[in-house]
Amino acid sequence: MLRLYHLIIGVAVLVFVPLGLKVTGSGSSQKSDSPKVVQLSRATTPSPNGNNIWKKFVEKTASPKGWQVLPCDGNTSLLCISANGERIGTVEMSILPLEKQPNFQKFLTQAGINPSKKIDHQNPQYQTQLSLALNTWVNEHYAGLEKDRQGSYGGSINFSSYPSQRVQIGKLPGVRYGFVGLKHQGGVQEQHVGYVTFDGKALYVITTAFDPTSKTGKFDKLENLAVFEPYLDAIALNLRLPNSI
Repeated sequence: MLRLYHLIIGVAVLVFVPLGLKVTGSGSSQKSDSPKVVQLSRATTPSPNGNNIWKKFVEKTASPKGWQVLPCDGNTSLLCISANGERIGTVEMSILPLEKQPNFQKFLTQAGINPSKKIDHQNPQYQTQLSLALNTWVNEHYAGLEKDRQGSYGGSINFSSYPSQRVQIGKLPGVRYGFVGLKHQGGVQEQHVGYVTFDGKALYVITTAFDPTSKTGKFDKLENLAVFEPYLDAIALNLRLPNSI
């Protein structure tokens, strides 16, 4: 995975951010190989109770040595990440039915996809068209976020999105995206990572973050999010998608 390194908080504190981050005044970049997955195991559920939607899609989980990744207990849409028996973060999945997403319907049509017709997920032309539609969705998402942050940041923090990357989510083409809020005096206010794909019936949006204002789908410590990011790539790749719901 591509990474961009920043020195923050006056002393050498290293923060991993995907390459391509648009930060005013910073043009340095450096390539880095993705860390190897050191643990890959069949996902199990800590409790038979609840109806966590991750149970339908998680076939394998990847995590750093000593960490554990499982669907959270209860009727929830969260994947729980723990270290030494303590929860340190969660990843959230949202399923957005196409009929309730008029803008994405428009993006599909603009890309040359008729959503009412049967889709061949392995067709190279369709994959290219879908990537275009997903990128348009991400750009619209960025525009809304940037407008929101301009009001909440009050000029003290730079909102910086990084270019979307084409990825595979299960057996579906998808897009990885994200953004960061950098404090003018140094440091990271928030950092978000997301994945989006489409199975012909619904959008699947997977998100996590370092963000003190978020209640779910977050890590309390930026360094834990940085360590987990490449493993989340592996989890997304091994999701059971497409999958009948």
